[in-house]
Amino acid sequence: MTKKEKGKPFLEIFASALNEDYRFPILEIFAFLYALATFAFASLTSTAIQSLVQGDAFAYLLTSSLLGFPLFIFVVLIFKNIAYGIGNDIEKGIVQTYLTYPLKRRSLLSAKLLSALGISLLLFLGIQLMGLFALAPDIVGPNIGTVLLTYVASMSYPFLLTGIILILALILRRGGIALVVGIVLYFTASVIQGILMFLSYATNSTIGLQILSVISPSTALARYYQFYQAAGLPVGTWQPGLTEVIAYVGGSYVIVAVVFALAYLYFSRRLNL
Repeated sequence: MTKKEKGKPFLEIFASALNEDYRFPILEIFAFLYALATFAFASLTSTAIQSLVQGDAFAYLLTSSLLGFPLFIFVVLIFKNIAYGIGNDIEKGIVQTYLTYPLKRRSLLSAKLLSALGISLLLFLGIQLMGLFALAPDIVGPNIGTVLLTYVASMSYPFLLTGIILILALILRRGGIALVVGIVLYFTASVIQGILMFLSYATNSTIGLQILSVISPSTALARYYQFYQAAGLPVGTWQPGLTEVIAYVGGSYVIVAVVFALAYLYFSRRLNL
């Protein structure tokens, strides 16, 4: 079988997943929400934060200010795609049909993830970056490295939760349950982050912040740019350097890669269909 012939089943599964994940009007609604939230939050914050900092620090603060609600929308979309797109396919027996294709299991899972996660990511980043360049081209252009680092640091935690939901969907074989568990896990983890942050400030200890930065490196990046000081909150004693921030980002993605590798391993060798 030629490479072209091998690629046809992958594209067929990918096209089927696209149709299921983004059937009308899901794609249009989420694109509208991304654009609306991006420009709404920027109009409320960009002028205020520009009076506090300039240069790459301003690029960081502007980018992070646009990430709040749009990032939550992105999380909802990928959680829905993973839980229903994969969990329900297993529950309904659709995956068994896909397994009759001349395609390895890992390629099947890759096609599903490319639709569920890859397209969502392109939509999210595309709208966000266009919004940033439209709002502050003189700031974003010269500091594009800072902007991209902010996105990379902020995305690892949602990716980690997505990998966990993927494993849950494979084990539970029910999309609805996996989605509910994922949402509960998301908000529970957010509460735990808040508690660790509070304890770090209350005890003036850096251990909690460093632990938190392993799974959410945006915490370390915020400390690097002294966001908490700019917001009038205590900074404490931990001031990580850029190299340390990059190390936390790299470490967090190693954890993400391990979680997804476990999902691939389970789907390829342990999942009985």
